[in-house]
Amino acid sequence: MSAVDTGSIPTTAPADGTIARSDMRVIWLLLVAAFVAILNETTMGIAIPHLNTDLGIPPELGQWLTSAFMLTMAVVIPTTGFILQRFTTRQVFIAAMISFSLGTLVSLIAPGFAVLLVGRVIQAVGTGIMMPLLMTTIMNVVPPQSRGRMMGRVGMVISLAPATGPVLAGAVLEVFNWRALFAIILPIALIALAMGIRWMTNLGETRRMPLDVVSIPLAALGFGGIVFGISQLGGEGAGAGATTGVIALVVGVVSLGLFVWRQLVLQRVDDALLDLRVFRSTNFTFSVIIMSILALSMFGTLTLLPQYLQNVVGLESFSAGLILLPGSVLMGLLGPIMGRVYDARGTRPLLIPGTILVSAALFFYSTVSEHTEWWVLVIVQAVMSVGLAMSFTPLFSASLGSLQRSLYSHGSAVLNTMQQVAGAAGVAVLLVTYSAILHSGEEQGLSTALAGAPGARMAFLIAAIISLAAVALSPFVRKPADDAGGEFHGGH
Repeated sequence: MSAVDTGSIPTTAPADGTIARSDMRVIWLLLVAAFVAILNETTMGIAIPHLNTDLGIPPELGQWLTSAFMLTMAVVIPTTGFILQRFTTRQVFIAAMISFSLGTLVSLIAPGFAVLLVGRVIQAVGTGIMMPLLMTTIMNVVPPQSRGRMMGRVGMVISLAPATGPVLAGAVLEVFNWRALFAIILPIALIALAMGIRWMTNLGETRRMPLDVVSIPLAALGFGGIVFGISQLGGEGAGAGATTGVIALVVGVVSLGLFVWRQLVLQRVDDALLDLRVFRSTNFTFSVIIMSILALSMFGTLTLLPQYLQNVVGLESFSAGLILLPGSVLMGLLGPIMGRVYDARGTRPLLIPGTILVSAALFFYSTVSEHTEWWVLVIVQAVMSVGLAMSFTPLFSASLGSLQRSLYSHGSAVLNTMQQVAGAAGVAVLLVTYSAILHSGEEQGLSTALAGAPGARMAFLIAAIISLAAVALSPFVRKPADDAGGEFHGGH
């Protein structure tokens, strides 16, 4: 059993709700680092066709540059509950940025596919740690009455980085080759690392706890197997890919079951790799479920919509990216504003209309055709983005705010893990549905546009129906009375 109570992490925030300057500097460092990491994650999708050509590899092999990144994230994030308690903020940040910077450098100078793949995996290790570190730090140093505002900035990072990545990649690849993407990211990462070495401070005490060596492979096979399985189904949809995906899913589900059982045993003595007592809070549980549904909708839509715009509407990839950009920028800009509303008014004025807007946008997408005007899609995506902005900030704040201080790191690990799994599931479900109907129509002699339109409609309809669960659950998520204040609200 551990010797030091994890609830003893001090906060230097004044009682009036302001944030100490040194703590605010740390938060800004983490926000910048998280933005760069997520930006890097989303640039690779557009670059893969260029990589396939330059490296002389088939598309299914090139896709591993994103699949391996996603798999590594799925394995690393569940361990952050342990990492963030065992090591200091400074140690974790510097280690994560060294990993990310090293991976970027390896990718930049990679002579071939194998080395590039290794570089992407090293990058993903640092990326996987960054978001849980950011959320946990905010919960530890920001006073309850200001957490919404800070979590709004997290929402800004989550929305702006994925939107900027593809557009930036498209513009760079018009002039340079794929190495330029890593050449742009590397100096920014190194500057963030240098700033962290100079200014990052230790914001809490470490907790001496044993590392359960059995839980790590179980987590890797469980979360990794599930993410890999659903990504295989999304990538292939039939044949060998579907078979591999089903096998991976079975292995993942069985391993995840064993992982959960082991954590339930270990958490009795406070030695769990991922403490599942976070789910004793109904508020946290409902928040995670809604967040997962929104992640499924957002990542599925951001993946399927460009496919629809290019294959059905006939736009170029860069133009398709520009259609998504206004909504994502709007979502990012609204994040801090929604945070202030949350701090002042609580969860319901944001979350209930927010989930309704997301669901309404998805239902509209289920009516699109090959003749839908691009400007209509810009408006609908903007409406969906406003709904996501209204939802993410209260969900981040209310979920973690419902936990006692000692469970913040585990709560952020659970939240980010579920986002990864749900996002991968959304991409898989929507793409499998779209691709199956598209190929069926093409086999009947229809053009790609005519065959793809009903596939897009059905895929978006599935997402819209799933989103109704988020609408139904949203009234039950409430802002904790004191936004936790270090107390555990197990039955709320």
